[in-house]
Amino acid sequence: MAKLAFLGLGVMGFPMAGHLQAAGHDVTVYNRTAAKAHAWTEAYGGSAADTPRAAAQGAEIVFSCLGNDDDLRSVVLGDDGAFAGQASGSLFVDHTTTSATVARELAEAGQPLGVGFVDAPVSGGQAGAENGKLAIMCGGSADNFARAEPVMAIYAKACELFGDVGAGQLTKMVNQICIAGLVQAMSEGLFFAMEAGLDAKKVARLVSQGAGGSWQLSNRADTMVDGEFEFGFAVDWMRKDLGIAINQAREIGVSLPVAALVDQFYGDVQALGGNRWDTSSLIQRLRALKGQDI
Repeated sequence: MAKLAFLGLGVMGFPMAGHLQAAGHDVTVYNRTAAKAHAWTEAYGGSAADTPRAAAQGAEIVFSCLGNDDDLRSVVLGDDGAFAGQASGSLFVDHTTTSATVARELAEAGQPLGVGFVDAPVSGGQAGAENGKLAIMCGGSADNFARAEPVMAIYAKACELFGDVGAGQLTKMVNQICIAGLVQAMSEGLFFAMEAGLDAKKVARLVSQGAGGSWQLSNRADTMVDGEFEFGFAVDWMRKDLGIAINQAREIGVSLPVAALVDQFYGDVQALGGNRWDTSSLIQRLRALKGQDI
């Protein structure tokens, strides 16, 4: 069992850190809102620290799960950052969805300190984190991945290395691009079914057994029809992720017309007040366009 640190206790990080402690590791947590760190220690044991640096001291692996590039930089760099507390030979594993650029930047900053870096964004939402069934997409050296993978396996159903640092973030961009197009297509299909007078839930159950099936259709169709959107990953975060993917695509000369269009549609959902609705709420835009009460 290892001494670990976990930085960031949001809807994902809170249960992920809990799985590590429950598995027998000695986990120290840090969260910008200290009350959240206190709640975590009340729930799981372990300990809490006042700064990322203090949390990282003595840790073999430091994990993070934060909001964006700037959030990550703020807890890693500087006098109170994690790197200031990590010893040579330790490892930093980041589960935040960020740009590939910041992953490479931090990996480079860790090199003279002897701190390894793995970018490891996750997919599976709040339910995946709580159930320990996340898909983890990694970038880094084979040696660093080999050290981190057995620990990440505690809350993963799948964990793969895709290349050097940054490859995990690029893979997560693929994930978000696919989800955006899929949820828009589902929204159109389900709304079409309802407006055509069909039982949309029954339609979804049948379609999910054929070539049109997907995890999203099997798990979100009923709630989309019912107008329930409290199931994890928020529209605000999806727009952040799509923005990262679209910027990256521009840099490498790739066109993402569907992702760019759906990003605009999520902007329409935000205008409806759906910032914290989950990503399946795209169907609400179609209801609003039809003049229906949402």
